[in-house]
Amino acid sequence: MCQPLLARLRQQQPNLEIDVLAPKWVLPVVERMAEVSGTIESPFDHGDLDLRGRWRLGRLLASKRYERAIVLPNTLKSALAPFFAGIPIRAGYVGESRYGLLNVLHRLDHTNPPPMLERYLALAGAPGEPVPDPLPTRLDPSEENLARALAVLSLPKPSEDQPVAILCPGAEYGSAKRWPAVYYADLALRLKASGFAVWLMGSQSDKPVTEAILQAKPGCAIDLTGKTDLATAIDLISVASVVISNDSGLMHVAAALDRPLVALFGSSSPAHTPPRSTKARVQYLAIECSPCYARECPLGHFRCMRELAPERIFREALAAASPTSACAPPPGGG
Repeated sequence: MCQPLLARLRQQQPNLEIDVLAPKWVLPVVERMAEVSGTIESPFDHGDLDLRGRWRLGRLLASKRYERAIVLPNTLKSALAPFFAGIPIRAGYVGESRYGLLNVLHRLDHTNPPPMLERYLALAGAPGEPVPDPLPTRLDPSEENLARALAVLSLPKPSEDQPVAILCPGAEYGSAKRWPAVYYADLALRLKASGFAVWLMGSQSDKPVTEAILQAKPGCAIDLTGKTDLATAIDLISVASVVISNDSGLMHVAAALDRPLVALFGSSSPAHTPPRSTKARVQYLAIECSPCYARECPLGHFRCMRELAPERIFREALAAASPTSACAPPPGGG
């Protein structure tokens, strides 16, 4: 969601060199962004203060003589290294009272907070300036790595005769953001019967979810969960005829790759983190208790996801897929 910010900075200054400091797991996404000149791996674990380590990182940044730093997280510790580096312009949101650490302070309107993408995009300008319409999110896949991945994973190259539907059933935040595994299994079987090769995509932590899908409907999909790094997942998603995903990082990857997408929202809100693509179809019931942003359904009924029927999502998936890739629904398949 920060990529349109980088695109806007490059639009403002075409010769600008942009380096991104980020955790190791984020770097494969950053490396697929054309605006990025270089990357720096953040050595810190989530929640780790490590003042001495941040001072050392600041000294490394100082040696590169950066003119400007934009700090996206709202934590105090994330603003320390640019401060220790003495970077002249240090912009970000006030967050955890970061007066002094940052010297270009933006403030959020908490009564009407903007979506995350616009929140980041505002940092390209001066505090209080109107935020322009975002440029489309964009990732550039690697054709070379894609060919290698298809060979290593023994996957046939997608074609009109066998288009690919990718299901992303995970969501790191918690079960309240995940469409039920049995629904994904039903959907996978319908898509397979309609002529799609169905791939399950996710990290190793999503393995219990994909195992539940395959137990519910054995043979309904090829399980790639945990078998790819993030860069390879990006490249594989780039060839999908349709992606069906919970509100997760892979949902935003599919949108940035401009793939036909069905995005499933329950406990979270598409007003806050929508997929930025004209090819995205958001499915959100907006029942009275949504969005709750809870990790698990606090009321126990899970209606926000349970009432999104597989038949409905199957129809959306067929409609989202390109006309040449979608076959007619199987008899009785909705």
